[in-house]
Amino acid sequence: MKTGKQNKKLGLPEVVSIAVGTMIGASIFSIFGLGVGMAGKHLPEALILSGVFALMVAYSYATMGKKVVSNAGPIAFILKGIGDNLLTGTLSLLLWLTFVVSIALFAKGFAGYFLPLAHIPPTPFSKGMTEVGLIAAFTGLNFFGSKSVGRAELFIVMIKLSILVLFIVLGFISMKSNLISPTFSASGAYGMLHASVIFFLSYMGFGLIVNTSENMKNPQKNIPRAMYISVGIVLVIYVGVAVAAIGNLSVPELLKAKDNALAMAAKPFIGVFGFILISVGALFSISSAMNATIYGGANIAYALAKDGELPEFFERKVWFKSTEGLFSTTALGALFALFFDIGAIASIISAIYTIIYIFVLISHYRLIREVGGNKLLVLFNLCVIIMVFLTLMYFQWKSETNAFWGTLITIAGALFIELLLRIVKKRGFTKTIMNLKKNDGSAIMT
Repeated sequence: MKTGKQNKKLGLPEVVSIAVGTMIGASIFSIFGLGVGMAGKHLPEALILSGVFALMVAYSYATMGKKVVSNAGPIAFILKGIGDNLLTGTLSLLLWLTFVVSIALFAKGFAGYFLPLAHIPPTPFSKGMTEVGLIAAFTGLNFFGSKSVGRAELFIVMIKLSILVLFIVLGFISMKSNLISPTFSASGAYGMLHASVIFFLSYMGFGLIVNTSENMKNPQKNIPRAMYISVGIVLVIYVGVAVAAIGNLSVPELLKAKDNALAMAAKPFIGVFGFILISVGALFSISSAMNATIYGGANIAYALAKDGELPEFFERKVWFKSTEGLFSTTALGALFALFFDIGAIASIISAIYTIIYIFVLISHYRLIREVGGNKLLVLFNLCVIIMVFLTLMYFQWKSETNAFWGTLITIAGALFIELLLRIVKKRGFTKTIMNLKKNDGSAIMT
């Protein structure tokens, strides 16, 4: 018979919903036009390639997640692989910051869709009130714990996927083959590679699966299942949306629409109703991404503080009898949304995520004997993801020099803060004890 504590844990559908809700968030709506500008009609192929990159990283997450069960997620993997040191502490700060900035990004994206749909003038006041109101609403939802988050996420994701599936089906029916037929050229390949690196970042939500592992039913089985199911669902949806959009509206018309590209692509086969449908889909998408990101950010704050990688202030969160981890994460996210232009910061954080992935794969390679996996496959995946990072930095240097230098400054700044915390605060770090699971489910303490 299941205990009440077990019943409060997240099941496989809820965990998949949290990951899918984050991945199919603001990106497919807000940067779709950007992707078309890079890859043109080759965007579907770019999305497939970026999905393959995501699966390479997901392989290590899934393999290590079966053995290292911790809401600290990738930092727990890195701690186990390379130990508690200055690098690990720096990556911990950077990882938590990615959640904070993502919360701010989602809040701004929601306001951008909601205000025009509600016919409210987009003044600084109305934008600020919408952003703070959204963050406050989902902070309140997270106040009631992980089960409430999972149930809400499952509901939101089902509505969102229904809208996108309708868009794909109707788009395929009216699709013009000449618009989607690929043309092979050096410039086309260059653009496809550029878009694949950018949209690789749109799959990052699968990492939230390991950030919920302590709140999950049977994590040894459900972590790998949730990883591959969620990435597979998102890959199919992304490619389907791209084919439906490009097959109904020419590339120049999509580029002209910019941020509203998907809504404009729906008009040829749905009409004005398509604009409303896609706008509503965007609001649900951003809401689910916000919900999952706040949950993952609070989990990260708590788990890293518990393991000594963040100050003790963050060690308490609402479903552990206090509120500091949750409220600190969301309050800082609200401040970013209100007072900062975070477009360039988002690009920087994307590069930081890729760095974290690289160290996860390095840790997996070092721990093959303990956690399992194919050594040659992990090494190949590591080489590919390193190339993805270098390519991303190259494109930043070519098109966004400020973002390039910003990435380097952000890393150096986090390193300096971590060093300062150790020296000035004299903050000791606990020796992290990881719970590795045997094949029979019993624990191995290391």
